[in-house]
Amino acid sequence: MKLLRLMLMLTCSTTVLYAQDDLLSELSKQDSMVTVPVSATFKSTRVVNGHSVETMKKKHLDFRISHRFGRLNSGAYQFFGLDQATMRMGFEYGVTDDFMIGVGRSTSQKVYDFFGKLKVLKQSEGARNIPVSVTLFGGTGVATVNKELEFQDKLYYSAQVLIARKFGERLSLQLSPTFLHRNKPEVLGDEKVLLALGIGGRFKLSKRVSLNGEYFYTAREKNTVTAPYYDSMSFGVDIETGGHVFQLHFTNSLGMIEKQFIGETAGTWGKGDIHYGFNISRTFSFDKKNKKAAN
Repeated sequence: MKLLRLMLMLTCSTTVLYAQDDLLSELSKQDSMVTVPVSATFKSTRVVNGHSVETMKKKHLDFRISHRFGRLNSGAYQFFGLDQATMRMGFEYGVTDDFMIGVGRSTSQKVYDFFGKLKVLKQSEGARNIPVSVTLFGGTGVATVNKELEFQDKLYYSAQVLIARKFGERLSLQLSPTFLHRNKPEVLGDEKVLLALGIGGRFKLSKRVSLNGEYFYTAREKNTVTAPYYDSMSFGVDIETGGHVFQLHFTNSLGMIEKQFIGETAGTWGKGDIHYGFNISRTFSFDKKNKKAAN
């Protein structure tokens, strides 16, 4: 009798295992037929200074305040740069989930900047495997600090193709080919048109904390300007707390828009020309449907 019970138990267990295998196989087939976009390649619309492939969600507004302090090598009298501060305040709005617009104002050169971003390709897995995300960026701005210049001489234009891939849960990398045109460069002899290539990355340390870094190589003829310019390099930490994202970083660039950190970085890491800075981002939702669903 015991032997019969044992045989019945083994038979039932085998049947259950086969059923589970069939179910898992069927679920796997269904998953392979669905295209799943990869989310949160970066946690913010910025890597550090430069834009990331991310766009704001539809009907979401991001209020962003950015600060850059003076150089760390300015000494104790200047409190290692903390006595000096440059600020940019901006707003970014998601027109759709894939298209956003933004406006900002910087105290440096009193620049008003305007931009748009369009996500044209999303990294995806499943039925349609897309290896990268691609976002197009276009911006313009006007530097109003010099009242003697004609209006058209104060304008600049920038364009970027942002290409990024998320490798697993922790690592994300991005390339940023860039075109920058200044109608009248700040320094006599500098080129009006600059081409640059940015590389940036993010490595997650935990669910809410990550290390970020970026570097922009700018193709510029040597010895063509009276004041030396350097490539922009920045490192920082992203901390997410609900609707806020805090970005704390060190950079050799004082400016926070493409014209300034790609075309006009006047300091170098080798000489200690490093600025401490931070970005604070707060997102507000105007999507009534999602609010009702959440309630």
